Amino acid sequence: MSAKKSTPKTDRKALFTAYMTYTLEHEQYPRSIYKFCKEQKIKEADFYNLFGSLEGVKKGIWKSFFDQSLNALQADKQYETYGNREKMLGFFFTFFELLNLNRSYVLFALEGSEGNMKQLRQLSDLRAGIKSYATELLEDANSEKSTKLTQYNTQIFSEGAWLQLLFLIRFWMKDDSAGFEKTDVAIEKSVNTIFDVFDNTPLERVVDFGKFLFQERFSFN
Repeated sequence: MSAKKSTPKTDRKALFTAYMTYTLEHEQYPRSIYKFCKEQKIKEADFYNLFGSLEGVKKGIWKSFFDQSLNALQADKQYETYGNREKMLGFFFTFFELLNLNRSYVLFALEGSEGNMKQLRQLSDLRAGIKSYATELLEDANSEKSTKLTQYNTQIFSEGAWLQLLFLIRFWMKDDSAGFEKTDVAIEKSVNTIFDVFDNTPLERVVDFGKFLFQERFSFN
């Protein structure tokens, strides 16, 4: 006997949309699965077929941002011709285009997140996705290097990619430029910097990136 499929109302994408809409309209997260399902006219059993908790939905939304961005990027016929630097740049640009479309929810979700580990727990699945993708890019680059001495440290690079994304999200949250143009500049400079660091030619890019940050007076504090 085949398993019953979720109805269109209760597939993952529809549930994410309902959750974000509820959050923005009520200016708070749903507080119970029962009330959320009742208001959205979703069967609790259908909800539990997809997620075990409301916290799982929050994490899933961020992972869906990652998945949608990577899928869109890889759907480009030119993707396989890109170098690793171009792939990472393409991913970040695509990811932030998606954040732009969901800016109200993202700002609400990350309000007060700086230094707040509880708030950042919702990003755990996103973090895993970013680190996995960065590791994949580096392993591909390492396969082309003849000795271990010239190979990249995938653990350090993947963690750096995650910290880089956190920095860019915080920058984007404070960006008030038209079309978030300053974020685009930050993406390009930061990605070029981290790749140049691993290519052992960091000075020019690091100085350029440092000047940019100083001019924008951006602070992690």
